[in-house]
Amino acid sequence: MQLGTQLIWLFTLALPIACIAWTVTHEEVFREPREYCINRCHKGKTIAERKFFYLFTCEYCFSHYVTALMLIITGYKLLFDDWRGYLISGFALVFIANIYMSLFALIRIDLKKIRIEADIEEAVKERKEK
Repeated sequence: MQLGTQLIWLFTLALPIACIAWTVTHEEVFREPREYCINRCHKGKTIAERKFFYLFTCEYCFSHYVTALMLIITGYKLLFDDWRGYLISGFALVFIANIYMSLFALIRIDLKKIRIEADIEEAVKERKEK
């Protein structure tokens, strides 16, 4: 595969990795399983149990496992055609996916701030009208 094509794959494949990792570790649809995992990672009897359940609560940690699954599914390799290509592509995908998640988090925070400011302005207007 040409380097340009490999880079397109890198930035494209990181999108579903980021989406899956973010959804599982942050969104409401997985709240109950995530709360269970949080409880188990704090109250687990062994370090292995605590670390296992922690990976479902941390988007960075979980993105490594999603990346490994995506590499198995796609067979994507970066720069080399052997095991080194898998290793490099794995860490590169995690890196790009976490950039995507960080940007998404910043956008969400900014949107939430704008929404709160609009609600405050609306409340002030309603008070002035009364």
